[in-house]
Amino acid sequence: MTTTVSAYAAPAAKAPLERTTVPRRPVGEHDVLIEIKYAGICHSDIHQARDGWAEGMFPMVPGHEIAGIVTEVGPGVTKFAAGDRVGVGCMVDSCRECDNCKAGLEQYCSGGNVGTYNALDKSGEPTYGGYSTHIVVDEAFTLRIPDGLSLDVAAPLLCAGITLYSPLAHWNAGPGKKVAIVGLGGLGHMGVKIAHALGAEVTVLSQSLRKKDDGLKLGADHYYATSDEATFKELAGSFDLIVSTVSAPLPLDAYLRLLKTDGAFVNVGAPEEPVSLNLFSVIGGRKSLAGSGIGGIAETQEMLDFCAEHGLGAEIELIRADQINEAYERVLASDVRYRFVIDTATI
Repeated sequence: MTTTVSAYAAPAAKAPLERTTVPRRPVGEHDVLIEIKYAGICHSDIHQARDGWAEGMFPMVPGHEIAGIVTEVGPGVTKFAAGDRVGVGCMVDSCRECDNCKAGLEQYCSGGNVGTYNALDKSGEPTYGGYSTHIVVDEAFTLRIPDGLSLDVAAPLLCAGITLYSPLAHWNAGPGKKVAIVGLGGLGHMGVKIAHALGAEVTVLSQSLRKKDDGLKLGADHYYATSDEATFKELAGSFDLIVSTVSAPLPLDAYLRLLKTDGAFVNVGAPEEPVSLNLFSVIGGRKSLAGSGIGGIAETQEMLDFCAEHGLGAEIELIRADQINEAYERVLASDVRYRFVIDTATI
């Protein structure tokens, strides 16, 4: 039978989040019931709760960086058992039949994957995310969190970790490659850690040098301020790959000049505003301007295993549920190092 669980939700666009209850479906044949222990706060939670990208579905329970413990499994479940440490990321279903889904690219499902929140599931019911005490998820979209990762620092890997791991892996970041990460925030700090662990030479491009010491400790080899015009002259033609994590429009032509021939500038940050581009910036040097979403389920598991092997958890600030609204404002002010994580026992 349907159960009711405690949660924090935005009752309307731009409204403060407040404590409430939401329904969770019965545990089906291939479902797992997860007691959520920790939920990360992603900038995309704020975009969606405030209708920044598009009109949302309210009440909205954000949260797609979920770590917890399996407490019940359906009779057909084969991958998990009660007591397992698991995670849930940005999607909880897809069509499973299109070419992308069959290729393990469920994040690019031709019909659109089912978001962990702010979406409708296949039965037409709204999905509610991780700012809650429990969630029911199909085992096919549930990830195993390795024992080498504590659940609190693992939670942000379900979005921030895979959002950076996927493009770094796809564009072959590794030994002999020069990689720049634009922005040292919730996404960017994981990009630095992962690119370093992959063996690339890593540079952080940030507005100022305020976080330089942090960046170098996290694994960056170099750190430059983009507010200094000399940076763009000094680094022209330097990078094989640049990954931008910022959610504000950038002067793309200036950044594209930092690429080597055949280099790629990949956006994982998603500004609410359009950006402009002079196409000669990509024609000269056969450069690529690209985007990347999260990863598929198999790649997300690969990322979790990689992070456990290399001891890569997120840098977090653990908060109570009644601090969520304050945390949102601090994210917008870049006042977090580097990911807020909600202790869901406080919901």
